[in-house]
Amino acid sequence: MSTPESREPRILTFAAAINEATHQAMAADPTVLCIGLGATDPGGVFGTTKGLIDEFGPSRVFDGPTSENAMTGIAVGAALAGLKPVMTHQRLDFFLLAMDQLINSAAKWHYMFGGQFQVPLTIRLIIGRGWGQGPTHSQNLQAWFAHIPGLKVVVPSSPVDAKQLLLSSIHDPNPVLFLEHRWLHNIADDVPIEATPAPLGKARLARTGDDLTIVTSGYLTLEAIRAADYLKSRGISCDVLDLRTLHPLDWPAVHASVAKTGTLLVLDSGALTGSISGEIVARVASHQFSQLKQAPRRLAQPDIPEPTSLGLIQGFHVRSTQIASEALDMLHLPLADVAEVLAAPEPADSPGDWFRGPF
Repeated sequence: MSTPESREPRILTFAAAINEATHQAMAADPTVLCIGLGATDPGGVFGTTKGLIDEFGPSRVFDGPTSENAMTGIAVGAALAGLKPVMTHQRLDFFLLAMDQLINSAAKWHYMFGGQFQVPLTIRLIIGRGWGQGPTHSQNLQAWFAHIPGLKVVVPSSPVDAKQLLLSSIHDPNPVLFLEHRWLHNIADDVPIEATPAPLGKARLARTGDDLTIVTSGYLTLEAIRAADYLKSRGISCDVLDLRTLHPLDWPAVHASVAKTGTLLVLDSGALTGSISGEIVARVASHQFSQLKQAPRRLAQPDIPEPTSLGLIQGFHVRSTQIASEALDMLHLPLADVAEVLAAPEPADSPGDWFRGPF
């Protein structure tokens, strides 16, 4: 038998890793269901539900009408009855119609009935901006959900985390929102075949260093890594802390990194006001003021809807150029060649010219 060190790399896309996790969870546990608009389509929600109906049949994998609130209520009821629904919504924006079922039902049952009921419901939401999606198809509202007691909020940034964190989400007794940035679906990396869950609420150090802490999540982890690798070429080492779960958030990991570096930069794909980044800066300032070498900083989206126009979108997204430039400014170093080395992609509302969807 091969060991993890000796096995050949097994490359899967982020979308394929989600698909495999769902297959494995359904094969291992007959109470797991897959529900959602497009779940049975040939494309299978950008490939993430492809083949499930062929293997598990229409009693466990089924489409739903375009009635998000009603379908989410059905999923909540199924979870209360002992099933484990995995519900997909092709846009977070569409799911806004189901806020009542999520916040007033799913999140509160366990507490209101003294722990007698559990709601093992996983809701997959595709987030992310770009490609002219505009104000109503591009919202990153993770801070909303992290504010609600009783909900867990998971934001993977790599194929292996997508698989392992989805497995954990499916078998968690609490409702979990699993947020997938559309710019990540086609990235690929080594993913073990084993159905091994990763613990929720544990961050991952994507890079290690002593000069600066960069706290990030989701797609922005890729931009942070790119910035950190550039900074390393300038002799600057950074901790890049990928939160992976926003609620519960791994506060010990954040505090440990800040205690080491004394300098904090927080990234957020949501709007600046009321953001996760604001909560992180507030807690660090409250609990670690004496360990900080300077005021913490954060980079987030502006407090305006995302424009559709390619002209107006210039500079809207947090990119590696901004991250590296902010880090250099915090460390009182010249920008030098940062704009040339970390040139922004074209079009400006995409991760790069290689991107072909999902849209």
